[in-house]
Amino acid sequence: MHYWVRASTSDFGGALPQPRSGHSAVNIGKSKIVIFGGLVDKQFLNDITVYDAENRLWFQPECTGSGSDGQAGPSPRAFHVAVAIDCHLFIFGGRSGGKRLGDFWVLDTDIWQWSELTSFGYLPSPRDFAAAASIGNRKIVMCGGWDGKKWLSDVYILDTISLEWMELSVSGSVPPPRCGHTATMVEKRLLVYGGRGAGSIMGDLCALKGLIEEENETPGWTQLKLPGQAPSPRCGHTVTSGGHYLLLFGGHGTGGWLSRYDIYYNDCVVLDRVSVQWKRLPTSNEAPPARAYHTMTSVGSRFLLFGGFDGKSTFGDFWWLVPEEDPISKRSAAPSLKYRSEDKDVPIADDGLPSTMKESQKESAVSELQRRLEVSTSISGSELHIIDEKEDKELLVLASTLIEVSNGAASSQDQAVAVIRDHWRKSTASSIQLKELGPLLRDYQCLVNYHYFTKVRSDSEFFQKDAHRFYHVKNASQLRMDDISDLLAEYKELLTSRKTISPALFSDHRDH
Repeated sequence: MHYWVRASTSDFGGALPQPRSGHSAVNIGKSKIVIFGGLVDKQFLNDITVYDAENRLWFQPECTGSGSDGQAGPSPRAFHVAVAIDCHLFIFGGRSGGKRLGDFWVLDTDIWQWSELTSFGYLPSPRDFAAAASIGNRKIVMCGGWDGKKWLSDVYILDTISLEWMELSVSGSVPPPRCGHTATMVEKRLLVYGGRGAGSIMGDLCALKGLIEEENETPGWTQLKLPGQAPSPRCGHTVTSGGHYLLLFGGHGTGGWLSRYDIYYNDCVVLDRVSVQWKRLPTSNEAPPARAYHTMTSVGSRFLLFGGFDGKSTFGDFWWLVPEEDPISKRSAAPSLKYRSEDKDVPIADDGLPSTMKESQKESAVSELQRRLEVSTSISGSELHIIDEKEDKELLVLASTLIEVSNGAASSQDQAVAVIRDHWRKSTASSIQLKELGPLLRDYQCLVNYHYFTKVRSDSEFFQKDAHRFYHVKNASQLRMDDISDLLAEYKELLTSRKTISPALFSDHRDH
């Protein structure tokens, strides 16, 4: 048994993505989901929003880069393909207004930098509603789509190292051209399900072999007729891997010849890879509203549903689908994510700030500091761990590097700390290197702690609502690029106000 649970205000921190459909949401590594693009209220989007699963935090990185037209990243679009290879997110095609796109981009999620790629070989034509999947950790396979005039059935292979496209020559019969289908690699085969083509919506399942070079197989399609309760024909659905099964959710189909309208689905059907048959997934609790062109991603043993469209409204809600043993499966009446108005608006979370602790409850110093700064502790589920600057190995290594460059030598850890702080006092936001952000953030938090213990009782303005807003940030990956200048400015103010106090005094206060 699986349970639908609508996401509550306690599930996430940070700025949630706005409602959308036709977007992409891709797992990067084991702890990140990257959402790109989409469509809402006839507006095409090109923003990046990232979910950090380890810290249960949404953030919007400030991405850099340049394209052939001078833009920093891909133009706004929806119904594109997005595939991850290691830390790289590859984007191809899609639609913006009435125009089908054929440009090709990659986002390096380690440094959040876009690059427009100049490809070689037999390039795919511009298209939207195509489907793609990764082959191992080097290649991408893409099939089908709509080029504005016709449905497509071609298959292309991209080598992400050489950036060469190759159109795959397939022997035998080929499935009907389509768009709005799904493509999923299962071991050595690409499984394609559903889609729209030639005026009809399809419910066939096809497998493509010959994608693995080492197997020396001739590429060819096979239509699979599997036993069990197969899903109804549909397009705009999702298929997500869940271990030994594939989970199909949502999408839309036609209501038959008597109906002018599409029917939208919210059912869950699994393709069991062990028994090789279709099964209805038993679910409990209220299911999310029916929709298509949403995303469904895996987060450990959970699935996370976001966005979509039901023919009238664009969704911005989040839903978990969890196994029975999951702690949140029995959660009831939790505060849900709210909307500004009835449909197609930006979802906003309640403040989610923890209620004031009972007066009789003993607070730790850091907990009290978090409360006075109005910082939610629900994101991490534990207190923020502050590292002493003289125990921060990364900070001391940076200081040693600076000292070596100046042909000097540090006589003590205090001197090393003084050198790195003087360096940051003279730095600008543009001169700060990525490797410095972690030590800088941690030293900033040390200085905030120092101010709390030495000034909280004499400076009532210190804990104003917007003061020291980076104190709660657990690691530098949660910072956006435009946060760096603000962080550095606050850091310099903290340094200025403590310059007459010895580091030893700071350490003494923190130990109590």
